[in-house]
Amino acid sequence: MTSFNWNNIFLNNYGTPAIELVAGEGVIVKDSQGNIYLDFLSGIAVNSLGHAHPVIIEAVSDQIRKLSHTSNFYANEPSIKLAEKLIAITNFDAKVFFCNSGTEANEAAIKLSRRTGKKKLIAAHNSFHGRTMGSLSITGQSAKQKPFEPLIGDVRFIEINTKSGVRKIKRKSAAVFLESIQGEGGVTPCNDEFLQSVRSKTIKTKTLLVMDEVQTGLGRTGNWFGYEKSGIKPDVITLAKGLGGGLPMGAMLVTGDAKELFEPGQHGSTFGGNPVVASAALATLNFIEKEDLLNNASNMGQLLIKLITQIEGVTEVRGRGLLLGVGLKDVMAKDVELECRKLGLLLNAVNENTLRLAPALIVNIDQVKRCAEIIDDAIRNVKNGLKK
Repeated sequence: MTSFNWNNIFLNNYGTPAIELVAGEGVIVKDSQGNIYLDFLSGIAVNSLGHAHPVIIEAVSDQIRKLSHTSNFYANEPSIKLAEKLIAITNFDAKVFFCNSGTEANEAAIKLSRRTGKKKLIAAHNSFHGRTMGSLSITGQSAKQKPFEPLIGDVRFIEINTKSGVRKIKRKSAAVFLESIQGEGGVTPCNDEFLQSVRSKTIKTKTLLVMDEVQTGLGRTGNWFGYEKSGIKPDVITLAKGLGGGLPMGAMLVTGDAKELFEPGQHGSTFGGNPVVASAALATLNFIEKEDLLNNASNMGQLLIKLITQIEGVTEVRGRGLLLGVGLKDVMAKDVELECRKLGLLLNAVNENTLRLAPALIVNIDQVKRCAEIIDDAIRNVKNGLKK
């Protein structure tokens, strides 16, 4: 239990947390009661290098001694270097806008699409792009939208991996927003053929293709970006979560003619490109590259899939790299999540029958094996409890 009265000091939008985390190192965290856990959620795919990583500590400490904030009236070296790094890993010409979160990155992309002169937006059923009013409007989950209607209009939702979805992209469409893997929607991937067809149709209709790589980007799938597997080149990429290595940072990368759509004064962010956070992000990306963590994410993901698919009660494992959804039968995912926590593993039930795994990219073989063992034990315990 938490060591303070959560309900008296915080709004009820999250409910009451079950535990209070107080320390961590790598993939291991400790709560206020002294319990130790394997963290296979990593702040919802945020802590790319785990907790308290030395390169992030050093980068942040060095920068905050020199310059903590500049606003966007003035340039700062860390944000310039980070922008150059992001452009380099996309492997094509792009320009960058920095913000603080994924929802802000998607808001920027919505505003950018309005500069085309068109207003209609297309997004996917079961998608998640954020909770601010614009990003919520393109989030294809009615339960999240309904309490806040009316949202922005002219949004049409399509089914991923269908030809009918592609056909709904018209010349009046300003932008199509897609996740390469729908994280909050149950860890459901867009297949290569679908993404390729969408890209072809958006080029034909002069519609911006926005790939929301907030959860899937920057190494999580075993590539820098989740869409890379399909071979497409989007017009816009939105990023956040793992970008800051645990600190809040978002980004929008824009390619092609769309790079010139914004004019001075049309969009901004006070904290966007903050030098301390940019230093952490740059250190994170450099370490991922230096230590070949893309390959580690791919290998550890394959091992997780191999081990977990052998567990009785698991129907499938979806996703790629270290963003995986574990489909369950005969048990509720929330019950298994709770039992895993009791056994020392943090993950989350992303829907009624799916567990989500998103450990740090530094996770090792022993930790992966232990994760699979705990999931196996947790499912057995839940099943046995149901029989009593």
